[in-house]
Amino acid sequence: MARMKFLCDAERCIECNACVTACKNENEVPWGVNRRRVVTLNDGVPGEKSISVACMHCTDAPCAAVCPVDCFYTTDDGIVLHDKDLCIGCGYCFYACPFGAPQYPQQEAFGVRGKMDKCTFCAGGPDADNSDAEYAKYGANRVAEGKLPACAEMCSTKALLAGDGDMVADIYRERVMRRAGRPQTWGWDKAYGAGV
Repeated sequence: MARMKFLCDAERCIECNACVTACKNENEVPWGVNRRRVVTLNDGVPGEKSISVACMHCTDAPCAAVCPVDCFYTTDDGIVLHDKDLCIGCGYCFYACPFGAPQYPQQEAFGVRGKMDKCTFCAGGPDADNSDAEYAKYGANRVAEGKLPACAEMCSTKALLAGDGDMVADIYRERVMRRAGRPQTWGWDKAYGAGV
């Protein structure tokens, strides 16, 4: 079974934020929440790089390990999803995630965060595929339609790669060989392990 993964090629990312816009439009993400964002590393220093960051759908997801109500689950494709009906808004996942993926859209009374929101790899949630209930809570389920996440499809320079982990790794490896450079796979080892 394929294991879905993300990888952002820092040599190709031009910080256009098309991935961020595509995600917000495709999933109607609430105001104040960005499931995907573009981050600049070493800003203002020669050799600065930009990368697109979201939930990496980790092999051994730290968010799932700390959730007291077990609202996280991993699909057969390796996509880490969550059940908003189970989420209590405790924030443990936010602190455990090395990528800052979980976010809380509602700011209410002191200590009340609302339901956590994060990247779903455009795979929806636990409700029936492509149902109104699934779309209202989680956004589009492009994976059920055989499509890639909207962010990766919208990337004009193809810096953001998504899909089967082996294919993503092969594409990136070929690029590095052509560039005769050293790979900079920010987050890959942390999300999927050093041996992957």
